[in-house]
Amino acid sequence: MITGTTPAGHRVSPIFLGIVAVTSVSGWAVWAGFAEQPGFAVFLFVTAAWIASLCLHEYAHARTALHSGDITVGAKGYLTLNPFAYTHALLSIVLPVLFVIMGGIGLPGGAVFIERGRIRGRWRHSLISAAGPLTNVLFAVVCTAPFWLDALDGVPPAFRNALAFLALLQVTAAILNFLPVPGLDGYGVIEPWLSHSARRAVEPFAPFGLIAVFALLWVPELNRAFFDAVYAILRGLGVHGFWTDCGLDAYRFWQGANPVCEVAG
Repeated sequence: MITGTTPAGHRVSPIFLGIVAVTSVSGWAVWAGFAEQPGFAVFLFVTAAWIASLCLHEYAHARTALHSGDITVGAKGYLTLNPFAYTHALLSIVLPVLFVIMGGIGLPGGAVFIERGRIRGRWRHSLISAAGPLTNVLFAVVCTAPFWLDALDGVPPAFRNALAFLALLQVTAAILNFLPVPGLDGYGVIEPWLSHSARRAVEPFAPFGLIAVFALLWVPELNRAFFDAVYAILRGLGVHGFWTDCGLDAYRFWQGANPVCEVAG
């Protein structure tokens, strides 16, 4: 019987709605200049928006898997956008936020477990893996819309800088997720096209892929090359590196305000 109600496993979680509410309220506080030093509001705004994007990233994986044949994702809570449904809270929320604080890098967080045996066709498997980082690409396009549309008139500098920094996180997340490294989505895109022996050989390294990428980013030369590419993409979208850097400075409000950013506005 059709009741017209949404199954419990498909309803949007109140936790996600709370995250959206924090994003909205803190974004308004940054825009309105609620405080003389907007750093804490910027921190809340960027962190909440970043967690929301993590939820949407994993939701995209799950929704694509659902339409590809894995009907178990609803019962697992993956369609509720609840960040706690994606593996472990430490992986889903704490570590990604710590990565942002430590290095201004949008590394991937939680994960959804897809029952791949239910899915037929290599293209479907690849699309499921690609759906997450493509969500980060879409998020980056939305965040940078005021910049590439040249619609910054009237946008307060603090909000502009916060949005620029949030865009940087989305761009870094998209690039890193698309790397063909075991354990990341980029490898999931190409894995269905590899031979069985190649997949078996790579499988033991999957748990360490993310750790290896994070470690490599601490190598100065690789870090510089990576961020050169990130800033080049942002410039192509109309986002100046100065705005992004000031957004990061405001996000790390505990370090004190950057006088250069305050003067430049």
